[in-house]
Amino acid sequence: MVRVVGIDHLAIRVTDLARSRRFYDSLLGFMGFVREWEFGGVVGWNNWETMFWITQADAEGIKHPHVTGGIGYHHYAFELGAREEVDALYDFLLAHDVEIVDPPAAYPSYGEGYYAVFFLDPDGLKLEAMHFVEKEKRRARLKAARENGAGGGA
Repeated sequence: MVRVVGIDHLAIRVTDLARSRRFYDSLLGFMGFVREWEFGGVVGWNNWETMFWITQADAEGIKHPHVTGGIGYHHYAFELGAREEVDALYDFLLAHDVEIVDPPAAYPSYGEGYYAVFFLDPDGLKLEAMHFVEKEKRRARLKAARENGAGGGA
């Protein structure tokens, strides 16, 4: 068995690399990422926890835009450090005329303290920014168990 320790990167294809680069420079910059790579039709940002890449779609791909509800990508969630950060990002999104799918709200059916905003990128790809108290508690329990030599699960 292997143990996944995280998501290293996500790469998405976009219809207009320059437009998406401006969008993601602004969004990801606000969230603490830096643009680290740019070559050919590829741009990548890093926050030293994960990387986010965009690549120019080819001519055939541009003919088939993303369709919500179709096979493939549904959404990508950025985990933020506090509920207030979700609200701050929402204010940022509004100030930058980003299309909001669902404004910040609690989602108790997702678990204790799940709070999120959902929005779209220039190609209509759904993104989420969320804070999850229950996940923070699980991490704290796991860390305590490891420090006490118990090893494993949450």
